Amino acid sequence: MKILNDFFRIFYPELCVNCENQLINNETILCTFCRHDLPFTNITNYQDNKVTQVFYGRTEVEKAFSLLLFRKKGITKKLIHELKYKGNEDIGVFFGNWIGDILKENKEFIDIDCIIPVPLHVKKLKQRGYNQVTKFGEQLSLHMQKPLLEHELVRVSSTKTQTYKSRFERFKNTNTKFEVKNPSIFKNKHVLLIDDVITTGATLEACIEEIKKENKVKVSILTMAYTE
Repeated sequence: MKILNDFFRIFYPELCVNCENQLINNETILCTFCRHDLPFTNITNYQDNKVTQVFYGRTEVEKAFSLLLFRKKGITKKLIHELKYKGNEDIGVFFGNWIGDILKENKEFIDIDCIIPVPLHVKKLKQRGYNQVTKFGEQLSLHMQKPLLEHELVRVSSTKTQTYKSRFERFKNTNTKFEVKNPSIFKNKHVLLIDDVITTGATLEACIEEIKKENKVKVSILTMAYTE
């Protein structure tokens, strides 16, 4: 198998998503140099940080973590763009493995009961062909040994992407609605809600409020990136 992989690497080399230099053995998605240039959030306090503070006075979040900072230009933006619009779902696997290893080591989310991805509207899912956080969630599920419940939360209103909107435009767009198919499934549970990027938090807030319609539900948040 290794010989076959080496053969394919010669004729179809894997390239770094950012700098497009050829990746060497043990490198995936990003080369070592670009990986070292990533803008990390450096979050160590999962209960009180720049992500949890987004939701102060809006809804209650148990814990939150984002790995990278999302800026108008830079590697994070390129990764998320490739994941969402270029069909490169391996980036979701990349983030899932990386963050999954972090969480296994620090045990911050050890008490969660299930993982819920922020869903796409059925129309957008049909257009794109995939939910950009599905592979991310699958890898987290493997690392954390918790079930990924991909179809329990559904989006019932469709909105345009917020990733490249100004912060003011994002705040105006707060009409996204969600529904839980079987609310009782979350009773007395600690839910980990996952997404690619946090912008204003409006979408995640709407998800949390829907999930919390069932009594005694705790919600934590995990994303690949956080918008400064």
